[in-house]
Amino acid sequence: MIARELVVVPPIAEEVREGLLSVPKTLPAKLFYDERGSVLFEEITELPEYYLTRTELRILCERAGEISAAAGQVTVVELGAGTAAKSCTLLRPMAKRQLQVHYFPVDISPAALDEAVTRVESECPGTIVRPLVQDFSAGFSFLRKIPGRKLVIYLGSSIGNFEPAAAVEMLTQVRRELSSGDSLLLGTDLAKSPAILIPAYDDAQGVTAAFNKNMLIRLNRELDADFDPENFRHIARWNPRESRMEMHLESLCVQSATIGALRMQVDFDPLERIHTESSYKYTMESVYSLLDQAGYTKPETWTDGQGWFALHLARV
Repeated sequence: MIARELVVVPPIAEEVREGLLSVPKTLPAKLFYDERGSVLFEEITELPEYYLTRTELRILCERAGEISAAAGQVTVVELGAGTAAKSCTLLRPMAKRQLQVHYFPVDISPAALDEAVTRVESECPGTIVRPLVQDFSAGFSFLRKIPGRKLVIYLGSSIGNFEPAAAVEMLTQVRRELSSGDSLLLGTDLAKSPAILIPAYDDAQGVTAAFNKNMLIRLNRELDADFDPENFRHIARWNPRESRMEMHLESLCVQSATIGALRMQVDFDPLERIHTESSYKYTMESVYSLLDQAGYTKPETWTDGQGWFALHLARV
């Protein structure tokens, strides 16, 4: 009997299959964050059009002492920490209050976490860093294994990448793994003019376009696909009915791509799109409703002077 070679298919494969067979076609946003994608996203956060990071960081710089005092003596767990570019702004005043802070950055990207550890150990004396590589699709049971009173932080308006019902479910799952006295610091991007929103997702330098197309490059590498990224165009559009920014990859011609690991062929018509990301923009009322549905108390809220972004501290 001839032994057959065992082909190991990455866990993301079935999500890719399901998305590319759906109408319209979709790809899961988690595909953005391989090593190159994480680097590109860090570049995006420094672009002049991308107000989100600067605005959230400004709130943290101005109000970190208040937030730290409101949170109290805690272990900090950051979901989707990335490279922890903003985290030290909050960790430094916490270290002053409690002498030593235990910080658990959690992310799907090991490369981003390596950079996070280097940054925090260098910039935040008195902070002990314990990185965790996690895919949130596996749940949040790891939270129960972290001892002590916890502050879970979820910055960058990452919650906006979830569909509304999924956002409630995600925050509810987090809530189930927390205990009385724990809290959540949630960043939310607020609804504003499309003249501000659209350039933030379609910058003049094309960095966001490269970030979006990197999904296809990753599929080529990890799932033995043969997409030609040059045959797709990056699209960013404001959907006012859903109050969300959307990113798409639009086919520029009639074309087909094979995905070897899935033994499938994907056909595209001209102008057909793959929906790669939604980023919901909130009102204060919709944030409060979201947190209430997930079982948290009405939060304390800090915002910038223009009302573009907000941080909310909600308790369990």
